[in-house]
Amino acid sequence: MSSKKQKDNQYSKKILKKLEQKSALPVEILKDGEDPKTAYAMARSLKNLVNAGFVELHDSTHRSYVKLTKEGKKKMHSITLESDTTLVNITWDGYWRIILLDLPETRKSERESLRYLLKKAGFVCLKNSAWISPYPYEHLFMNIKKDLGLTTEMMIVVTQLIDEETKKVLFDSFGK
Repeated sequence: MSSKKQKDNQYSKKILKKLEQKSALPVEILKDGEDPKTAYAMARSLKNLVNAGFVELHDSTHRSYVKLTKEGKKKMHSITLESDTTLVNITWDGYWRIILLDLPETRKSERESLRYLLKKAGFVCLKNSAWISPYPYEHLFMNIKKDLGLTTEMMIVVTQLIDEETKKVLFDSFGK
């Protein structure tokens, strides 16, 4: 990736992270500091995020506001998983996280996005729509479930009880 693209990506991530904290922010707050180069880069990144469908602009009589879209929330979750600073305890705590996913064909893009996130989080697909992991990402997926309104389409189970034969297969899969 070129250094220009990396910088643009850095500004986009910065905008998304600021928006993740609030439901909406005035555009002026997103324009970083007094440096004209930085302000221009932030404005360009904001425009790119709007064009990509990750954020939307809302105008009021006195100012413009920026808000994360549903796609933007998915993108934020993906950035969180890809981050080098994400701290995930890789020591097994004895619990398995099982996610059952049942999204219809009409929501194929959401289903594919969720599968991508599950893979990035270290989940292994057991049977079609059943995913399992020893890593403590259940809270992240509970937030995704809530954000996307997946009340019945996603079920999250955290358990210690798994039969011995299945446990052997899982230990092999995760190198435990």
